[in-house]
Amino acid sequence: MKPTGHTAIDQAPQVVAEWINLLCDDLEWHEKGRAYLLLSETLQAIRDYLGVDEAADLAAQLPLIVRGIYYTGWNPSKTPVQPRGKSEFLGRVAGKFSKQPLENPERAVAAVFDLLRRKISMGEIDQVSNAMPGPLRELWQ
Repeated sequence: MKPTGHTAIDQAPQVVAEWINLLCDDLEWHEKGRAYLLLSETLQAIRDYLGVDEAADLAAQLPLIVRGIYYTGWNPSKTPVQPRGKSEFLGRVAGKFSKQPLENPERAVAAVFDLLRRKISMGEIDQVSNAMPGPLRELWQ
């Protein structure tokens, strides 16, 4: 692909590859497709647990392709989802791994939260984590 001269567009594939590679490293996984699935499902679960304004605030800080992954399938009129407990969140993410179940869904989700903490401003991370139910908020630590 020819460069467009727009950094966000030209570097978008490398940025998403970096995020997936970081997840693979953090979780000691070798399957990038599995890391992509974890990233997308966790981002979309976060999005659905937030109110519309906070979901949009978080999206504004995500890189271009990651933002697209985050918004895929979003229906703002159905957010925040109910119930919003930790077990529902982990179950939602883990439920997408039917072929090769997650050994430790809590650790996997916490790895995505940690990746976000490294890539997004602390102010936004504080807002997002504080918008989560208490037990789920603990995974942001």
